Amino acid sequence: MMQSKYFRTCFGIIALLLIIYLGSEISFLFRPIVSMINMLIVPVAMAGFFYYLLRPIVDYLERQKIKRSIGVLMLYFVFAGLCAIFGIVVWPTLREQMETFISNAPFLVEGVQEQIDQLQQNPYWSRFIPTESELTTSLTEYMNRIITWISNSINNLITVVSGVVIIIATIPIILYYMLKEGNKLPPRLLSVLPRRFRRDGQEVLGEIDSALSNFIIGKVILNLILSVLIYIGFLIIGLPYSLLLTVISFFLNFIPYIGALLATIPVVIVGFIEAPSIAIWSVVVIVIAQQIQDNILTPVIYGKQLDIHPLTTVVLILVGGDFFGLLGILLAIPAYMIIKILVVRIYELFLAEKVEEA
Repeated sequence: MMQSKYFRTCFGIIALLLIIYLGSEISFLFRPIVSMINMLIVPVAMAGFFYYLLRPIVDYLERQKIKRSIGVLMLYFVFAGLCAIFGIVVWPTLREQMETFISNAPFLVEGVQEQIDQLQQNPYWSRFIPTESELTTSLTEYMNRIITWISNSINNLITVVSGVVIIIATIPIILYYMLKEGNKLPPRLLSVLPRRFRRDGQEVLGEIDSALSNFIIGKVILNLILSVLIYIGFLIIGLPYSLLLTVISFFLNFIPYIGALLATIPVVIVGFIEAPSIAIWSVVVIVIAQQIQDNILTPVIYGKQLDIHPLTTVVLILVGGDFFGLLGILLAIPAYMIIKILVVRIYELFLAEKVEEA
């Protein structure tokens, strides 16, 4: 019996490897499918993000006897009105800061050099600052890297623009049908499962849906509160381009761990050009806001729902970024949450009793 079971296992492994090998030999048949997935993954992910944000509102409107399709269209009109308000109230200041920043960009290196020259005259700070030749070499090297990056970006400009147009055009359409018919998807998925597993499948889908909804809504709320705190702090210390830097920080903070560091870099550079003390106070503002978020807001909003160890998060970010770039970094934690729920339930159904008996 043991030999028979052993040979069946070996035969199954050999068959699986053979299938993988044959699939690699006819990979050209799957290229259209892979291309379609690559084209749709970003708009579908973005539509899913807005789906979880807007679904509670659509559900509330449906409870008020308003059809889901009409409720979705009402949300679209409200969103258009909010965009108009943003264009009237916020955009002029933001555009002015963007134009000023772009026009002053060529002088940023000169501003940094002036501040470093002043620090070099200080006997205390001069011990920690490299000589002028070393500094010039480093600045030149960094500028060359930036120019190379800009040149490579220009070569891919057409592809990027076309991709953005496709995303902007398809997200509202996908989101409309998600909000209108999203509640019809779970029954269709459950119909594929055998009858004895449908109850467990329904519970798993409910857990996944709840986890994604809480994670996305909580992340948006946390980033909004964090951005408000940072903006108030920037206004108090008199940091230039405070609104522009806050908007950049808001979007970068969606990237776990790395985003906070990336958002701090331009803030420190702008603050240092204004005055070294402004740079130090900018870091203080960011650290205080982050501590309020991590120690007060996050436990209140998430509780114990987001039970992911920080080391696990770092590993997920590294693996996701290595395989799928920025998109992998953004989707690493939601994908981990889904896989974790599936693995735990599969273990409970098929392996828990056998492990306990062993």
